[in-house]
Amino acid sequence: MGAIVRAVCGRRTKWLTLAVWLVVVGGLGGLGSRLAEVQKNDISAWLPGGAESTQALTVVQRLQPDHTVEAQVVYVRPGGLTAADKAKADADARAFASVPGVRGTVGTPEVSADGAAVQVRVPVELPKTGWDQVKTTTDELRGIAAAGAAGLSVHIAGQAGYTADQAAAYGGIDGVLLAVAALVVIVLLLLTYRSPVLWLLPLAAVSVGLMVSQGLIYLLARDAGLTIDAQGAAVLTVIVFGVGTDYALLLIARYREELRRHEDRHEAMTVAVRRAGAAVVASAGTVAAGMLCLLFAQMRSTKGLGPVVAIGVAVTLVAMLTLLPALLTACGRWVFWPVRPVHGAPEPTGGGAWHRLGTWISGRARAVWLVSAVLLAIAALGVTELRLGGLSNADTFVDRPDSVVGQRVIAEHYGAGVGDPALVVARAARAEQVRAAAAGVDGVAAAAAGPVTADGWVLLTAVLRDPSDSAAARETIGRLRAAVHAVPDAGALVGGDTAVRLDIADASRSDNRLIIPLVLLVVFGVLAGLLRSLLAPLLLMATVVLSFGAALGVSAVVFEHAFGFGGQDTLYLLFVFVFLVALGIDYNIFLMTRVLEEAPVVGTRTGVVAGLAATGGVITSAGLVLAGTFAALATLPAVSFVEIGFTVAFGVLLDTFLVRTALVPALASDIGRAIWWPGALARAPKKEPEPTPAPVPV
Repeated sequence: MGAIVRAVCGRRTKWLTLAVWLVVVGGLGGLGSRLAEVQKNDISAWLPGGAESTQALTVVQRLQPDHTVEAQVVYVRPGGLTAADKAKADADARAFASVPGVRGTVGTPEVSADGAAVQVRVPVELPKTGWDQVKTTTDELRGIAAAGAAGLSVHIAGQAGYTADQAAAYGGIDGVLLAVAALVVIVLLLLTYRSPVLWLLPLAAVSVGLMVSQGLIYLLARDAGLTIDAQGAAVLTVIVFGVGTDYALLLIARYREELRRHEDRHEAMTVAVRRAGAAVVASAGTVAAGMLCLLFAQMRSTKGLGPVVAIGVAVTLVAMLTLLPALLTACGRWVFWPVRPVHGAPEPTGGGAWHRLGTWISGRARAVWLVSAVLLAIAALGVTELRLGGLSNADTFVDRPDSVVGQRVIAEHYGAGVGDPALVVARAARAEQVRAAAAGVDGVAAAAAGPVTADGWVLLTAVLRDPSDSAAARETIGRLRAAVHAVPDAGALVGGDTAVRLDIADASRSDNRLIIPLVLLVVFGVLAGLLRSLLAPLLLMATVVLSFGAALGVSAVVFEHAFGFGGQDTLYLLFVFVFLVALGIDYNIFLMTRVLEEAPVVGTRTGVVAGLAATGGVITSAGLVLAGTFAALATLPAVSFVEIGFTVAFGVLLDTFLVRTALVPALASDIGRAIWWPGALARAPKKEPEPTPAPVPV
């Protein structure tokens, strides 16, 4: 290991390290810009393979080889439609048929019972490559419908309208998120280093890590079946910028310390990488291992996110431990200007604020950890405000796009479930029995067999009485499935948007029950190996779980009473848990590895004070960076991203300023050397109190 470290930042070999990275970036960096080409944002890429809605979708695609979604173009005149309005709808329907992307037969205009609205159903192709083409088609439909409207209100609803609005909301998401995350990192690095130059090096290394990660993921998605979607691409950007900058902060802080001890900057960097590297590798290993637990998920989108983020973290780790040291040593001490670390200069941190805080906590440790734990427990009470049943179409967006407005108009004039019926596929020989069974289900307004048949299968539709994205509609799907499954030899399957929502909710609950305990077990194993203890990892895990509960509680109250959100996405709980546990434990790792380094020399209680003083500033900066990058998700127009970003950012701040600053040091100080049980350090002779050594940064 020492030889590798010396090679990375040696007097001559640092240039070889930089050359290797130039080659890697040249080969993979450009491919990262093509990541959107291999993203899979269609429903089949998200759903579990064994879900009934997935199986139904497979049959529907055989019945309708041109996979289509319906655009409902609705025209409204509150005072009642005129003859000219109806004539326009007829003319538009004929024009719609010639729009590129329209597949199948355009429906005839349907006038509502109250005479105030008319709608035209248009089948729009949904390519497997995603939703951008749907937006292009709906934009053309909207242009035709809006031309000469003469006072008519025109909206495009249905699955095509909703998909197009999603495409608009997520369009350019990678660029926006990258810009916001980079800006956050730049500002915080400038505040941390107070140098007009130094911040450029960690930013460059992190950017290289992201580009190479994206290029590698592109190749794996194109050639090896790795699943990546818009959500995964966004999370990758945030995590790479967050953890990469954290690792850079730790390494640079230790390098600056060693520059005061070593005249040769290459030797200083070798020592810095060797000493800080263990904590950085442990941190990256914890995040990667936690994310790889997602491979056991039923949800395909969740399963794909695990390796995507793990790859990003692994590549970023390598960049921070090779590229960044080479860049720093190549530049020399001047890069720290205007405060250059001078060889032989005394450490400036002795007796500082973090040392005083550690001493204060040590003197009243039990009271501090009790008060901290109670505060977190009180905050966690807000979890009763969580609504984890999923988001309706209207609640998916931060604003109110046209598809949402149009769906409300359709519900008002035609009925709640008309626009998005349940789809039932069955053996054609049993079509009438299945239709009759479906029609008799409570919550089904009407059921009809469609004209489409193939391979002995038939497609039926069941119009629901409730909005398709409501909880009541999902309950109806459960009853509908029971009814059609009971028809002998029909092989009936129920799909459609509502069934998809039901299956996603069921799969998400199953994933939560499996993956949350698995992540806890994996992270505990990493901590036990790192700290050579069983009690310390248990306590650290307990503090992070308590912090997770507090972050959920506060977030739930804010979402309900401040933001007015309509609930939480079904994936919210799992994603927030994995991110907060895997990332939040990092700061405890950084602190406790330093305490473990100090404890054999000065004892555990004095080591806690020294460790907090040594790591306080850099961990605080790292926490602010990570919270800031996740807060960047709140700039996106999707409620699910805003909620995840807010909760993770708030949870990271809790871990940074309360858990790592007060709760963990107080617990470790109160328990003393027994915290290392059953390791050898717990049985070491008790040391007499000694003067606390001058703290040094990690």
